[in-house]
Amino acid sequence: MSKKPTQSRTTSKGTAAAFVPADRPEKIRNAALVGHSGAGKTTLVEALLAATGVIPRAGSVAEGTTVNDHDPVEVAQQRSVGLSVCPVPWDNVVVNLLDTPGYPDFTGELRAGLRAADAALFVVSAADDIDPITVSLWEECARLGTPRAVVITKLDAPRADYEGTVATCQQLFGGEDGQDALPLYLPVGGGAEQAPTGLVGLLTRVHYDYSDGWPAQEAPLPDDVDLVPARAALIEAIINNSEDETLLERYLGGEEIGLDVLIDDLETAVERGTFFPVLPVCATTGLGLAELLEVLAGGFPSPAEMSPPAVTGLDGAPAPALSCDASGPLVAEVVRTTVDPYLGRLSVLRLFSGTLTPETAIHVSGHGGASRGHPDHDVDERVGQVHSPLGATLRPVDRVIAGDICAISRLGSAETGDTISAKAQPLLIEPWEMPEPLLPIAVQAATRADEDALAKALARLTAGDPTVRVERHADTGQLVLWCLGEAHADVVLERLRATGAHVETVPLRTAVMETFTVEARGHGRLVKQSGGHGQFAVCDVIVTPLPRGSGVQFAEKVVGGAVPSQFIGSVEKGVRAQLAAGLDQAHIPVTDVLVTLVDGKAHSVDSSDAAFQTAGGLAVKDAATSGAPALLEPHARVDITVPDAYVGAVMSDLSGRRAKVTGSEPDASAPTGMERTVVHAEVPDAELTRYAITLRSLTAGTGRFTREFAGYDLVPTTVASSLRPVPA
Repeated sequence: MSKKPTQSRTTSKGTAAAFVPADRPEKIRNAALVGHSGAGKTTLVEALLAATGVIPRAGSVAEGTTVNDHDPVEVAQQRSVGLSVCPVPWDNVVVNLLDTPGYPDFTGELRAGLRAADAALFVVSAADDIDPITVSLWEECARLGTPRAVVITKLDAPRADYEGTVATCQQLFGGEDGQDALPLYLPVGGGAEQAPTGLVGLLTRVHYDYSDGWPAQEAPLPDDVDLVPARAALIEAIINNSEDETLLERYLGGEEIGLDVLIDDLETAVERGTFFPVLPVCATTGLGLAELLEVLAGGFPSPAEMSPPAVTGLDGAPAPALSCDASGPLVAEVVRTTVDPYLGRLSVLRLFSGTLTPETAIHVSGHGGASRGHPDHDVDERVGQVHSPLGATLRPVDRVIAGDICAISRLGSAETGDTISAKAQPLLIEPWEMPEPLLPIAVQAATRADEDALAKALARLTAGDPTVRVERHADTGQLVLWCLGEAHADVVLERLRATGAHVETVPLRTAVMETFTVEARGHGRLVKQSGGHGQFAVCDVIVTPLPRGSGVQFAEKVVGGAVPSQFIGSVEKGVRAQLAAGLDQAHIPVTDVLVTLVDGKAHSVDSSDAAFQTAGGLAVKDAATSGAPALLEPHARVDITVPDAYVGAVMSDLSGRRAKVTGSEPDASAPTGMERTVVHAEVPDAELTRYAITLRSLTAGTGRFTREFAGYDLVPTTVASSLRPVPA
């Protein structure tokens, strides 16, 4: 976006010099790479690192040699599963590229990357359609007001369709008239089934020839290139986004608007997030890399131009607003946590205010994650060495200022989403919204000796991955890991086992309950005499079914003091304990019943609290023989959002899951051309165990759902046997 080719544009590849961090926030750019898995994000980062001399040559995703995909899981699966940071120097600016996973199961890492970034670079492939997941991420960035640009990659792929992809970007990202997302450069050269060999700047009308690879050489403009329509559309879009209200009138009057004015207004529109440049890039040939770097360094905003998140005191009281000031109070956020076998826990931080140096006394605060198995914590610690991360490589630095990204090791308590602040002035940032895990996986230690290792492994896992929810189910006793999908579950289990913990997956049990379906009478009699004090208590009860959600209720209608008043509470205690423990060896809790004590007998010497508790329990067990107990299973209230084309398939699938569809409505937030429907239903929990996987399969990865507990309902007799626990 520079007014003329920068000196960096013609710098040849070379050996990387020692890394020098930025000395002021205005010289920093933080950009998250966003896009579907396979769009070419990691390959693009490799090309940028090699082109700027950070690494001697680009690695390969297929060979597992890229800077970003250094995790053994990433190498094996040939896709990113975690956030990675790669600083790239360009034109006296340090551009921190945050490579995010493109697979939906790792949305938590993506959102962490967006939190650390000040702008988003959407990467789409010229050889593939733009998937609805990418569109939904664009909408999410739009709600946050995040500045964005679009890179079209894989121009050398056999079925690449650059013009078609540009048209799709305009339809999906360009607003109502498609003019908010336009190309800045026109690819030229090449031919059918061949990648372009050059770019022509629509504003500068300069031809950059990449026939000999990076760096490009300026060349005469090809005779057969017509820039007029695309250039006019771009200029009009820039003028429409300009703050100078006279510019449009001057342009319509025939005045030639100066290049400096157009580029300044273009950069302002990109920084404000009202215009989204589209750039063609071929990572394998180097085409477009310099042009992309100019947008990153010149068009995207610096941290000094963005507002940091709001902060509060540890007690929740509002604190003064932050600014991106190196001399301000220290405030940073942990955006990624890993465990290194040699360095221990490694925390990647985005600094929003202040300066971080080695040996700084800090306060680590983590609040708001208790529901996910992350108890609130406030701990004072001391920073060791401060590093600039380059993938897995850590480069020591003397200081890191506000707006930059760094890594520190050996913080014993820091977890992803925690706030790092000065020990003398502790502050708290509300963590970003985490995606809700909806795939439950029941696990257990392979042997009793592995239980301690599993507990330690889970603590390390949840410190780095806040999207995992660890739950010990009170009713079934199972240890359940809630994950975002099957790929996420595979990575979670692989990382647990990599620590040496022997973990097994087991079938997930549904927490069923029982209830009475007809009114029944029960008689409980405890009479024991073995010398000395005996035990005597007799109870007669009536058990009446209640509506769903009523729980266990107790009443007494004893006449004439048949059960002394001091033992009424004992009977109730025994009844409730027996119903909670279940009526047989399956130990299924009983609910939604009214137990009424109607009669009984007592002995002046042998009756006691314990005797009447036992008799109360025996009475409800006796009533069960004629009360026709039936199983109850938990149901969830589910909202399923899917593209209109998949509504029929989703409805058909729900009918096979014993679901009750309660309604549907159009999704008002869906963009034109990508209409969606929200289906409302109540579904048994047992039918939702793997629904996250099924829905993704039914909708080609485009469907999503939320769930919340709706209550218990009767289980059909045809499936009751499959849900009833095996007696211990």
